[in-house]
Amino acid sequence: MGPLGGLCAALHHAQGNGFDAVLTAPCDVPNLPGDLRGMLEGETAAIVQSQPVVGYWPASLAGPLEEYLLRGERRIYNFAEQAGARLVRFDPPLMNINEVGDLPG
Repeated sequence: MGPLGGLCAALHHAQGNGFDAVLTAPCDVPNLPGDLRGMLEGETAAIVQSQPVVGYWPASLAGPLEEYLLRGERRIYNFAEQAGARLVRFDPPLMNINEVGDLPG
């Protein structure tokens, strides 16, 4: 189910264990800011525009995300829009390192 499948499991875990939200960040983004949570946290979900797997997701989205996935949907941007997520821009944009050639300098 891709990244949203993992997020769905994390949201259900958060909801069942008294957590308000889940902060997500992939392992191939090396330039995450130290205050990422503070930059994304809010009343609603938030994703980084250039890296939608980097996000802040209220635990209350567990059910809506499960329904979204059960319909066969997998697009993060579409779910983020459905959830009313804010798009957050970073300057400079976050890197995405998938191979050696993606490394800076």
